[in-house]
This record gives sequence, C-alpha cells and structure tokens, in this order.
Amino acid sequence: MELADRSVVVVGSGFGGLSTACYLADAGADVTVVEKNEQLGGRASVLEREGFRFDMGPSWYLMPDVFERFFGHFGRRPDDYYELHHLDPHYRIFFKDGDDVTVTADREATKATFEEYEPGAGAALDDYLAESEETYDIGMEHFVYEDRPRFRDYVDLDVFRHARGLTFLGSMQGHVEEYFDHPKLQQIMQYTLVFLGGSPKNTPALYNLMSHVDFNLGVHYPVRADGDGADAGETSDGADRNGAADDGDERATPGGMGVVVDAMAELGRELGVEYRTDSPVESVLGSAGNFRVEIDTDDPEDYLRADLVVSDADYAHTEQDLLPPQSRQYDADYWDSRTYAPSAFLLYLGVEGDVDPLDHHTLVLPTDWNEHFDQIFEAPEWPEDPAYYLCVPSETDETVAPEGHSNLFALVPVAPGLEDGPETRERYRDLVLDDIAENTGVELRDRIVVEESFCVSDFADRYNSIEGTALGLAHTLRQTGPLRPGHRSSEVPGLYFTGSFTTPGIGVPMCLISGQHTADAVLEDYGR
Repeated sequence: MELADRSVVVVGSGFGGLSTACYLADAGADVTVVEKNEQLGGRASVLEREGFRFDMGPSWYLMPDVFERFFGHFGRRPDDYYELHHLDPHYRIFFKDGDDVTVTADREATKATFEEYEPGAGAALDDYLAESEETYDIGMEHFVYEDRPRFRDYVDLDVFRHARGLTFLGSMQGHVEEYFDHPKLQQIMQYTLVFLGGSPKNTPALYNLMSHVDFNLGVHYPVRADGDGADAGETSDGADRNGAADDGDERATPGGMGVVVDAMAELGRELGVEYRTDSPVESVLGSAGNFRVEIDTDDPEDYLRADLVVSDADYAHTEQDLLPPQSRQYDADYWDSRTYAPSAFLLYLGVEGDVDPLDHHTLVLPTDWNEHFDQIFEAPEWPEDPAYYLCVPSETDETVAPEGHSNLFALVPVAPGLEDGPETRERYRDLVLDDIAENTGVELRDRIVVEESFCVSDFADRYNSIEGTALGLAHTLRQTGPLRPGHRSSEVPGLYFTGSFTTPGIGVPMCLISGQHTADAVLEDYGR
C-alpha cells in the first residue's frame, strides 16, 4: 500500500507537527492533526487580553533561510503568507554593573563596541564569525538537514573533508574563550545558547553556528502579508486557529510568531490537512494499519482510526502516558536521567505608556552568569540574581497593544521541576520587577493594566511537558545527534516522533526540519 492510500494522525500541533503534516499531505497521505489546546501552535500559543496580544512562547524569528526552504518545498514563499521586518538594532544588553551594549546590523559599529572592551576584539569578531558562517553552511547541510540517526552515519569522507579545521566538539565556553578574553564579550557570543536550552559549559562547540544566525542573518519580526482587514487568527478559508467562523470583524493584524503558525496551518489546509483543536489525546493503541487514537472528550466513542501515527507531543509524555507499557522504547529511569532544557518564569505585562530604553529584544545579564546556569543545571533553585530576557513587540508593532500602551514580557530561565506555588510566584514577580527597574531604569509596577504569569507547572499542565521544561531535551554533549531519541519507534511499527526531543533539536527552525526528517522516515518506510 502506497502512502497515498494511508491515513495519518499527527498528535500535537507544534512546529514539528505542523511541518510533518504538510510534508505527508503533499506526498498524498490523508492527514489529521489533533491538538490538546484551544489553538494550534503548541508552545507558540498566543495570549490576548484587553487589546494586548502576546506570543506566549517563541518570539525570535531567526534563520529565515530555513523558512524559505520549508515553504519552497511546496512551491510557496514565506511572503505568500507573511512579511518580515528586519530588526535593527538586533537587541540590547544591559549588564548589571551599569554597562549596556547595543548589537546592530552594522558590523563595523559592533566591532568598535568590542574594541572598547578588549583591544583586538574587533578583528577577533571577524574571525569568529567567519568560522561561524562556515560551520553554519557545513553543519546545516551535513548535520542538520541530513538525518544521521546512527553513529556509523557520521562516517562520511565528504563531511570530514569539508569540516577539516572547524570546531565541532568541545564546549561552547572553551571555544568562545579562544577568541575573547573579556567576560562580557564571552556572554554576548554565548547568549544564543538560551535558544538551545544548554549552558556554555556543556553545549557542543558546533553550535557556534548560532553566532552567524545572530550577527549575519539577522533578527526579524513577521507580520501577516495581507496587512489589515483580517482577524489575527484567521486562515484563508475563513476559520480561525480554533476552527471558529469569521465574524466579519476587521482590524489591523498584529504580527509575531503566531502569524507563522497561521501560515503553516493555512498551507496545510491548502494541501488537504484537517485540524482538530480542544482534542487531548488519551491513548495511542495498535500499530501500522490499525491504530486507534483515543481522544479525551465527553464522548467515550471519540477516537480516530489511522494507518500511521506521528507524535509531536513531548516524547516522554507520549511514551509514558499515551502508550501501553509493552509499546514503550524507554522506561521511567531513562527519562529521569535526561538533562532537560530550562523551564521559565514568564510575566506577560500590558502597561501604560512607553518603556524606553528597552528595545524589541533586550537582555539583562549579571556580570557573572555562571551562578545562574549552575542554579539551572547543577543545583536547581530559584536564581536570586537572574539573567533574563525582555520582549517588547510594541516597539515594532503598534497593533499588539492599545494606543498609549506597551506590550512586553519578561522571561527568566529557571530549572525544570521547581516548585512554583502562588507565594513563590508572587515573591519572584516582585524580584523581577525590582530588578528591571534597577538595571534598566524602567519602572513598571504602577503602570501595569494587564498581567499574567506562566511558569513550570503551567508548562507541565498546558503542554504535557516533562518537569515543566520550556524547550525539551537540552543540547548537551551527551544529548546531540544520534544520542537524542529517534524519529521511528523501535517497538511500534508505524509510530513516529517529531519535534524538539528528536533531531536536529530545539528551536523553531530545528522543529521545521525535524518535521522533514520524520516525513522522510515515513516515506522511506511506506513509499512515495
């Protein structure tokens, strides 16, 4: 039986699930995506309150080439669905000793800033970014887009020839220290590890490619291509992200990563994908040709039959909660022994007035951030002197907040599994607001009109995330490439996995590529 004759259920609608669904539908499969929550997108949910709109999860649009390649596979372009605004400056960094640095698209200006901290650092930046670009080109083509699930798959003379002289092993911390002595410059070059869920000490040096992403490819912000006159959650068939009909309300359309979710869902519908929201999967039973995917609703007969199943739900949740014991590849001890990417303490704030001098993306870093990383990975506790990220999309997009107001969220990486009860959250909320005021000069407390928090237990409840991790498996030296869980189940024929627990790993672009890897595995097994 060819794939065109088969039905596929995709469990979960994060970027990995949306991507896999598009590839398989394009290959002729009958694809249905089932999503636990009220909207598509997984962790890329959107929160709307009293005229404010917040991206609840990813907020950096990086690696535009990956999105172009994804949509190009289907004969489309990203700008068929959304437009990109290049952000310049890329971001601003406040150090807690009073220094601040703005990173812009102007390489010469950035080099001059580096020289102020360390003579010769400007030239070192050029050298570092040249290697980063080469690592990106080779790493993306041979390690990221090329799925290599077994160690023997890495025995490739072509890769060895191209990669000679590049640094793939070792830690990011050691690699950056070879180029820069000043701790603040080291922090600037390592902050992108937040997107990989690792610390500088245990993230492979291969990921220096992220500096090319940051400095050379740039930072962007997506807005819907049709400008105004369409509801922010609509797709081209007149249905919003939870399937409701268009009520005819026309207003300017806010941007953000939710726009990308909408674009992928719209593409999926064009390819024939069907979507169900508010449909938490309770169990996955059976095997190839005879799956029964049971939905936890008021209807005991609510289930889907499928020939194949792809899970974009968190891998551990699928294995431990959705599959019967005899169908699991890994036991509880395996999952207990993994290193998970951080969770996060998030404050979504709608405030009166502006928030100058914050930029669209702002980082606030302690002089020595090793203690914060240790409090995430080594000795988990709430950091008292945290590093954190502030996102202010209203600096770029006036439609995400009412007139005369600003929209921002604060994100503090914290250890997964921490207790986050009401008293803890209230104390930490006050600590973060005080820290923002002290280190950026922005007083928020008396101007807040909308406030929501999201933390460890919310990640676990909303996304079935093991230990409340915000991202998945960390990119440590022992959890990279073939050391991550695979796309195919070794126990259940016809069951596949996609998303941030698999290869290539964490991040929106990586999840798009994970969807391609998973679809390729299905096509290899069941024909094109």
